[in-house]
Amino acid sequence: MKLVIFDIDGTLADSQNFIVEAQKRAFSAHGLEPPSRERALSVVGLSLREAFVDLTGGAGPADALAASYKAAYSELRARAGTADDDRIYPGVDALLRRLAARPDCKLGVATGKSRIGVTRIFARQGWDGLFATVQTADDALSKPAPEMFERALRETGISVENACMVGDTTFDMLMGHRAGAFCVGVGWGYHCHEKLRSSGANVLVHSVDELETRLREFLA
Repeated sequence: MKLVIFDIDGTLADSQNFIVEAQKRAFSAHGLEPPSRERALSVVGLSLREAFVDLTGGAGPADALAASYKAAYSELRARAGTADDDRIYPGVDALLRRLAARPDCKLGVATGKSRIGVTRIFARQGWDGLFATVQTADDALSKPAPEMFERALRETGISVENACMVGDTTFDMLMGHRAGAFCVGVGWGYHCHEKLRSSGANVLVHSVDELETRLREFLA
């Protein structure tokens, strides 16, 4: 039995418009200059507080910014409905279902999202029951610490030699690499291939089809 652990934002779902706008509103609410779009997306994958510590260089009101961000994100989602919130990348849903149907594979999630956010996506996509383990920012230390990955291994009883991390950021690759796992970096997310490779990616893929091919090789 093998375990494939996925990040969510930038890997399974594209949330960048909501993330950038919610950050902008959070900074503005505290009279601070919002980060550029590139800078805003550079911290996707970290837990919320750690993201704002990074964005302010440790000198800003991280907890207050995180609270403002949550409020702004909720307001944006309420106004837009679900049309633009956490759009699932084309082909991802079918890939997850094919993998989950395999007798030799378990799926997991390790994300900087809150458990409430993950629950919302799962309910909307009908993903309840697809994942054997779900690790969120509410459960463990923020990426790139390996704790989320290690908790997933303990919950499933699968050894790290039989586990794989799939993500789009350096934080995902570093987490998996530090845990001792095989790491696959996806090229459609928020960090460039050069950064993914330098942070521990064993394989880089450019499409969902290519990801499936690589995962089949890993499972074999």
